[in-house]
Amino acid sequence: MRTVRNYVRSGRLKAVRIGKQYRITRADLDQLTGRAQPGTNPKPACGRYQVEGSSIVQIDGIDPAGADRVSTMLIAATAGPRNSGKPLRVDTVYDVTSARMKIIVLGNPADTAELLRLLDTITGADS
Repeated sequence: MRTVRNYVRSGRLKAVRIGKQYRITRADLDQLTGRAQPGTNPKPACGRYQVEGSSIVQIDGIDPAGADRVSTMLIAATAGPRNSGKPLRVDTVYDVTSARMKIIVLGNPADTAELLRLLDTITGADS
């Protein structure tokens, strides 16, 4: 719930506040998640296809502070402007018992590749 609230507050997701609750239209939610609207043509009139890539990265042996640092940097990187102008979504999960972090990235292949290069730099991974 906290992530949705953050999306609303940052302007990435349109919503109307009624009392202590937010109301979000299905179309706005679908736009954020990348879900196609019923009856929409996946191929635009200009002849270009909409392409989205997904990546899952696992980091083993990372402590909670390191996972928090990596997560914060990646989410901050997605908030900035991108060449494609399309949304780039990042979600992170950290398992304390196994000291393992998983990062899920959804978006334009070029933007995803750029974010993965940033992750490589942040973690100092050998490529």
